[in-house]
Amino acid sequence: MVSRLFRLATLMISALVVVACGHATTSTIPQPLSGADRAAFRSDTNTPYLSSGLTNARTNCGTAIGIYARCLSLVRTDAVARTFPLTAGFGPNDLQSAYKLPSSTAGTGQTVGVVDAFDDPTAETDLAMYRSHFGLSACSTAGGCFTKVNQQGNPHPLPPANSGWSAEISLGLDMVSAICPNCKIVLVEADDSSAINLGKSVGTAARLGADAISTGFAMDETGSLPYEKYYNHPGHMIVAAAGDVGGDIAFPASSPDVTAVGGTTLTRANNKRGWIESVFGSAAAGCSKVYAKPPWQKNTGCAMRAIGDVAAVADPSTGVTAVFAGQFVVFGGTSVASPIIAGAYALAGNSNILRYGSYSYSHLGHLFNVQGARDSQGFDGSTGNGTPNGIGAF
Repeated sequence: MVSRLFRLATLMISALVVVACGHATTSTIPQPLSGADRAAFRSDTNTPYLSSGLTNARTNCGTAIGIYARCLSLVRTDAVARTFPLTAGFGPNDLQSAYKLPSSTAGTGQTVGVVDAFDDPTAETDLAMYRSHFGLSACSTAGGCFTKVNQQGNPHPLPPANSGWSAEISLGLDMVSAICPNCKIVLVEADDSSAINLGKSVGTAARLGADAISTGFAMDETGSLPYEKYYNHPGHMIVAAAGDVGGDIAFPASSPDVTAVGGTTLTRANNKRGWIESVFGSAAAGCSKVYAKPPWQKNTGCAMRAIGDVAAVADPSTGVTAVFAGQFVVFGGTSVASPIIAGAYALAGNSNILRYGSYSYSHLGHLFNVQGARDSQGFDGSTGNGTPNGIGAF
């Protein structure tokens, strides 16, 4: 396997286009692997490993290699999956309370897209189980609320299943439901975890009318320029998880065309809000080495694009409950935070008039401060401008 992975990495690295002065060349965009190499890579990405600094959680997906991404969800290893809810994880009422969201009254007419790789065979049944248990209205294919398609936008054929990415998908669907139960949901499943297919799938979600689109995956931003165009969809808010390893700058979160979402530790508190948040110690943060600072970022900590923009809960120790494969599981990672923020955008209903992730920078009063390091402008890379205090920053 080691020799096979070395050959895979060599093949993919040699396929990357050369970029210069911040612009891609006219070379052909590198294509995903096929045949035996692709099968071997799929097997590797389904091998969990411990995330940096965490002892009670593991990732659902393996390492990202070359032009392939990995999902960013974490699953608690000390909370055994059960067919009934676990008290360890936050549910919809908790999240709505923590972020002061008008979830019961807003969101009608909005659609949230969830984009991931491979197929989650139990996506709809898990979604139904989650929503039923927490008293949320049904969201089914038959009722016109839930749509599941491949990256071309068709219901069939669906890509092969992958258990790691399936967990990621189920988490995303449940978090959108928790935040915006009145929203419709469109799930777009990419053929595989390659940057080009995931990027095309984001475009499909936009074409199918998703007002906000959540992505919970990442690849190294080196070599990402050929794929940035897939995240530039004015009128649709693209939300990207920043990652779970501090200083590990990842794409698409580093793109200036998305709202990059960092992570927090969320706990109950005896204060006016009823909650308190601190920077999740493993959440990614930092300065892009590829993308220029957008004009709305005034923080002095980065000369280039700073990651992230806003944040939500991501620490698996204060994680969320979701349903995967008929079991209640506690999840963490910025793959929790990304669909929460996508849901907040949908509740606000402003996606058609917003400019990328800029809006929160001029509406700081509608965000909660997060305990942790700040620069002179009150900005912290792991959590950006803060976490939702209602929907005024979205």
